[in-house]
Amino acid sequence: MKIVSIALLSISMFFLASCKQEAEKPKVIYDAANKTKAAVKVDSAQVAIADLPIQMEGTDYLIHPVADLRVYERGTKSRYGSSSVIDLSFTISNFGENEITGYLQNLKFQKTNSDSIRPLTNKPALIQTATYLKTVADRTKKQIMVYTMYDVDTNKDGKLDSSDIKSLYLSEISGARFTKVSTNFQELIDWSLIESKNRLYFRTVEDTNKNGQFDKNDVLHYNYIDLSNTTWEVVTYNPI
Repeated sequence: MKIVSIALLSISMFFLASCKQEAEKPKVIYDAANKTKAAVKVDSAQVAIADLPIQMEGTDYLIHPVADLRVYERGTKSRYGSSSVIDLSFTISNFGENEITGYLQNLKFQKTNSDSIRPLTNKPALIQTATYLKTVADRTKKQIMVYTMYDVDTNKDGKLDSSDIKSLYLSEISGARFTKVSTNFQELIDWSLIESKNRLYFRTVEDTNKNGQFDKNDVLHYNYIDLSNTTWEVVTYNPI
């Protein structure tokens, strides 16, 4: 029993150590100048596909979500042993409440009276949410999209994913004026629309101690943008 207990303790310690190492994986790896961007590796085995287009209510544009074909491997059991089955998912996004969600490489925009389709960006990106601010459009006639996404391989592992820093972007409903409004190397925490003031509020956290992680010792930044203005000027405020 003692030998079994020691073995179980060793396994537990190894598991905890592995979890700790995974948890401590930095979101940011700094170089000497804190500016160098690691190149995102392109997987030639991936196949890009698009979902059927989406039209936000009251707009004249179709939005085509684009991402890689999803391939899943699941294990099955039979009387002859276990085996694996490859499943394909041709659905890459979800749509509801004026918001497109997924892990998308791009969005492409097409005016309803045109056959021309233009991309949102020509740079590597991983778009998590794309939200149409319909209430702002109803009040101000300004049709604006808000994006939460990953745009820089901040941990320099050669890919864009949720282990990198999340950023906040805006664009017009046509995809034009695609603009980053959060600051580089600051992690987006959340954003909220205050409809009565046509203001987009958002919070970010800055890794001020440069340890590659975001923790209680870092600094939070509070910002808003007045969406009724022509320019999307980021205003900093201090509620604390």
